Amino acid sequence: QVQLVESGGGLVQTGGSLRLSCAASGRTGSLFTMGWFRQAPGKEREFVAAISWSGGSTLFADSVKGRFTISRDNAKNTVYLQLNTLKPEDTAVYYCAAGPTLNGRVSSYYYWGQGTQVTVSS
Repeated sequence: QVQLVESGGGLVQTGGSLRLSCAASGRTGSLFTMGWFRQAPGKEREFVAAISWSGGSTLFADSVKGRFTISRDNAKNTVYLQLNTLKPEDTAVYYCAAGPTLNGRVSSYYYWGQGTQVTVSS
């Protein structure tokens, strides 16, 4: 089992930045891809970004390319999502997830955190 805990969400103005963190515990020695997803009220959960276990490969949704970056520190069992140039449409609960392969499919990720709220005011 892997436990994931997100932090770093909050309220920010349009154009602002936030850094989300996801701390993993439990069976963290496994070679997990880590992903970030988000879900806005009334909408389905959608893919944001993912990073391979080594950190050598990343994947981003088109809507966040050039604005968000993803990184990980395996020594700290932590993955980060840097959110820059935030827009009101980025408002959502952001979830961290762990899975075996680098892709954007919700169904591919086995473990999920509880989420952290990001609100971007206009």
